Amino acid sequence: MWKATGPSGTVEIKAGTGEGAAITLREAHVLKAMGEPGRDVVMDRRQGLAWMVTPWFEGPSTWDALRGVREGRGDESAALACVIQLCEAVTQLHAAGWVHGDLQPQHSIHTKDGVRLIDCSWAWRRGFEPSYVFRGGLPHLLSPELAASVEAGTRPVAPMPADDVYALAAGVWWAVTGAWPLDYDAADIPVSSISAAQLREVIATRRVPLCTTTVMPSLLQMMAAALLAPSERRPTAAQLGRAVGLGS
Repeated sequence: MWKATGPSGTVEIKAGTGEGAAITLREAHVLKAMGEPGRDVVMDRRQGLAWMVTPWFEGPSTWDALRGVREGRGDESAALACVIQLCEAVTQLHAAGWVHGDLQPQHSIHTKDGVRLIDCSWAWRRGFEPSYVFRGGLPHLLSPELAASVEAGTRPVAPMPADDVYALAAGVWWAVTGAWPLDYDAADIPVSSISAAQLREVIATRRVPLCTTTVMPSLLQMMAAALLAPSERRPTAAQLGRAVGLGS
């Protein structure tokens, strides 16, 4: 990915070859189908190279916006506002019928007009089916049920809104603490030396406990409740955002 600036403004450029070309084009088609205002997409494919150009969104990612609390020097009220804004953006996405499929704190940009979700390669909705090469995104942020679906081998895997909410909560935990939400050490999981597939298998068992932390305890208790709930009882993004707002 590149950032390019010219007389007409600043844009993001993505390009890919091989499987990456198909993924790049898929994201371009997703963004066109979403039809978000202010998000024009230009794309092309030639001689095995696919590329797309979209507007560059100015502002920090959720990861960067929460850096202060992660480093013990941030404004907790501002951090809570960032989390609420993220929940609102995911709520709007789901209300439009879309599932993102790869929510990470680096994939949400806090602009002056609200949060914009980026890296939408794996997003899908009814009529725009999920990708056959989707493997769940970053394993540490996968819900147990999505991890199980990926490892079951049936394709395509279709992430659901509840999976996005799990990833949202796990990503907030990670961005606030700097640590994964699951305590792999407590479960004797050598996370640095196992494959992504093995990690998904472990996550699918639900036997890894959550870490303990003293950072923003009220917020992370809400994230923990979302992470521990079975999918059918997991809060929606809207419910999670309201809970954070009421608890702030």
